[in-house]
Amino acid sequence: MTKFAIVVAGGSGTRMGKKTPKQFMLIGGKPILIHTLERFIAYDSSLQIILVLPANEMKAWYALCDKHKFYPAIVTVTGGNSRFQSVKNGLKRITAKEGLVAVHDGVRPFVTPEIIAKGFEIAAEKGAAVTSVPLKDSLRLAEENGTNQAVDRTGYRLIQTPQTFRLDWMRLAFDTPEQGSFTDCASVINHVGYPTTLVEGAYENIKITTPEDLLWAEAFLVHEPADDESE
Repeated sequence: MTKFAIVVAGGSGTRMGKKTPKQFMLIGGKPILIHTLERFIAYDSSLQIILVLPANEMKAWYALCDKHKFYPAIVTVTGGNSRFQSVKNGLKRITAKEGLVAVHDGVRPFVTPEIIAKGFEIAAEKGAAVTSVPLKDSLRLAEENGTNQAVDRTGYRLIQTPQTFRLDWMRLAFDTPEQGSFTDCASVINHVGYPTTLVEGAYENIKITTPEDLLWAEAFLVHEPADDESE
């Protein structure tokens, strides 16, 4: 079954306190987005990748590719006004009638080939695979009246990407009107009645959104090669 990946990179630098879009910020001397794309290329160099970017960032992206001599065989698509619309724009560029499509955040540069592979494996079997990890911290429910109470965290998961689905499920789901409850692709899939299966992610598969995330990412890059060598 043909495999596709839609990498959504429509963020800004607002929460970073920077003018540079977060997907273009450097870790280890290289843009976050390039790190992310390299992970998918490492998984399968023949994987059909669709990169979704804001229209006003296309020129900057091509300049970064030239600077870092990064010329992957990917399709670049203009994003929409929301994540839903951006993913939908990416889907429109897929002409195949069937297949599997993984949707991933452009600012999650530490996804592993193993996580990507597991998503495709489970999606092929179950139809929808959603990467997640268990909560490590305690969880409390804060009420509007100011009170709060402990919640059993064992029944909850932190959701990550990639989220991988059958292509026909995605097309049907993203043909529905956008809802305010659509926080990710899994919520869109569930909205039209399809079930989702959770698959194990990794705590290092973080979404880089704040300055402290950049510090963590730099530290992880320093230790990652040593970890690989010891395996």
